[in-house]
Formats: sequence, structure tokens, C-alpha cells
Amino acid sequence: MKTYAPKASEVQRAWRVVDADGATLGRLATQVATILRGKHKATFAPSLDTGDPVIIVNAAKIKVTGKKLTDKLYIRHSGYPGGFRAENLERLLARRPEEVIRRAVRGMLPQNRLGEQMMRKLHVYAGSEHPHAAQKPQPMKEATR
Repeated sequence: MKTYAPKASEVQRAWRVVDADGATLGRLATQVATILRGKHKATFAPSLDTGDPVIIVNAAKIKVTGKKLTDKLYIRHSGYPGGFRAENLERLLARRPEEVIRRAVRGMLPQNRLGEQMMRKLHVYAGSEHPHAAQKPQPMKEATR
């Protein structure tokens, strides 16, 4: 008996759509990261992108628990003196709600080229409309509130 190793040409992809209205940010991000990575499939391989594309709609309507809206900070530095920038979750959610979900999911994927390839399959929209109707996305059953 030999161990089965999936090939990139054998991967079957099925588009998923998730409604983020009322969903908790972290719980939604873990489920989406699992689907993007392909861990829900029997053909999962850690060195291969076997995951499915995911569409997230209503990103502006996510919720967070506790005092994260004011206390959670997104920090970056340009590398120049005085280049430190910090922005809290409330402000980033008002300005770019797609980026909040994108950053949460990115932190749960591998931090290498494979993770970047998986992130290209994530499509996040602030409203309820998306341009991917031709792909016939199936609603994700695992989405919890």
C-alpha cells in the first residue's frame, strides 16, 4: 500500500460564499482559513494549495467581542524616523472593512509563498453584492454566528 500524494492538476475547487453579517471576526477567519488551506478535504497536503476560493460578503457588518473596537491596534512602520503608524479596529473598520477580514485571515495562513497563493483565492466585499455569480458559489454551511 502506498501513501497517496495529491498533484496540483488533480485538485478540484468549489467556490464558497460566506455572509459575514453578525459573524464574529475570529471565528469567521478561522473557518475561512481552513477552507482556503484545504484542510476540509481528504486530499489535504501541507506543501500544496488544495483549498477552495472563498467570497465574503457584508464585511462591514462583522462583530467583535469585548473592547477590541477601541483596544485592538493595527501597527506599521515605514522604516523612516517618525514613520510609526497605528490605527485601531474601529477606525479601520469604518475606512476599509475588507482589510480587517483580510488581515485576520492572512495571519492564520502560512507565512510564505504558499500562503500568498492561498490569499489570492480570498475575495472580500463590504456590501452584499459580488461579481462572482458565474462561478456558482455554494453557501458555506460552517458559518457560525
